[in-house]
Amino acid sequence: MKYFLIAALFFCLLGGTSCQQQSDSKDKLNQIAERYVRLGLAIGQYDPAFVDAYYGPDSLQPVGAKSAQFPKDSLLGAVNNLIQELQPFTDASQPSDTLRMRAEWMTKQLTAFDRRIRIATGEFATFDVESQGLFDVKAPVYSESHFQSLISRLDSLLPGTGSVQQRVQALSKKYLIPPARLDTVFKAAIQEARRRTNANFKMPADETFTLEYVRDKPWSGYNWYQGQYKSRIQINVDMPIYIERAIDLACHEGYPGHHVYNVLLEKNLYRDRGWVEISLYPLFSPQSLIAEGSANYGIDVAFPGDEKLRFAQEVLFPLAELDTTQADRYFTMLDLRAELNYARNEAAWGLINGTMTEKEALRWLTDYCLFSPELAANSIKFIRNYRSYVICYNYGQDLVRKYIEANGGVATAPDKRWSLFGELLSNPITPADLQ
Repeated sequence: MKYFLIAALFFCLLGGTSCQQQSDSKDKLNQIAERYVRLGLAIGQYDPAFVDAYYGPDSLQPVGAKSAQFPKDSLLGAVNNLIQELQPFTDASQPSDTLRMRAEWMTKQLTAFDRRIRIATGEFATFDVESQGLFDVKAPVYSESHFQSLISRLDSLLPGTGSVQQRVQALSKKYLIPPARLDTVFKAAIQEARRRTNANFKMPADETFTLEYVRDKPWSGYNWYQGQYKSRIQINVDMPIYIERAIDLACHEGYPGHHVYNVLLEKNLYRDRGWVEISLYPLFSPQSLIAEGSANYGIDVAFPGDEKLRFAQEVLFPLAELDTTQADRYFTMLDLRAELNYARNEAAWGLINGTMTEKEALRWLTDYCLFSPELAANSIKFIRNYRSYVICYNYGQDLVRKYIEANGGVATAPDKRWSLFGELLSNPITPADLQ
């Protein structure tokens, strides 16, 4: 280490101008990053859903009362100014890969700021234009015949009479967690997901979370990251919670999902490297495509292959006091059903573009997502609130999976998979990086 420091000092003495330029560039980018955070927090004053988490310095919080009306034009102007100031840092000739990476990440986020400001003030675009602006991607589109073919496969799997949707619901009801056993089952699932994550990631010693059960929400679970390596995880008990959802939500909201993602970003980038832009998490941004996609893929990372079924049979079924007789068929059905979740994108696409009535969207959600009428109605509520955000779950997951597996993180190389997944969670990755 001593010789490295001497060599570095000698290099800077020989090329003092270059070192000074690099230092000046870093200082300038840090100043832009602070203004980026200030701007995001200012938007959050007018759009309550905009800021999902903030754990940066209080000095960047807005000062004084907000104006009576949403200052659309001035906020859009501020967004454009920051994008322009970041351009020199995103140029291919920029000598610092680190500065270029940070600048490109902030530019993508600012593009989402622009689109979200327009949405919050009633300026709407088509589903694809909106998703491109907010999340830097357009999700693939599937025809109704695609989903019909998947339904046919489920039809052959499930015996009995009635529609496929009715048979799916009948089988699923056998694995509904009794309300009195819910807390016990969830805590067991979270404990196991945490154990598996800690065996592969070095987490801060003081990371922790609280678990709450809530009602009257459009989502099934939510992680409210508090900063200082702490989360508040909420589970919506108005919605039916089946045995596999205990594992899914434990991983998605906790380990190695949202909680771990936020902890690693805060630790590795904000606290260790001083990248203040990371301290702000804007919900409607490319960062959410990474967050939701990695949280969903994290379920397979933590419970690969048949380990999810095995853990449920050995631990969760007894805790929930459920019969395991048809467990194999149930989990096979879940795998097939997961391929249908792009149908929700189509329902959202139709509702936002005005090409589908709410009645038609409900038909798609019941016929192809195989939701119960109550769950389909709640999904409509989610789409009305979050709009094109729905693509973050399925398309985000597919992009993360392809990226990890293309780089060697296949199921037969679990250590490599965990390593690549950890790198993904610890860096300012954009959807373009995944593609």
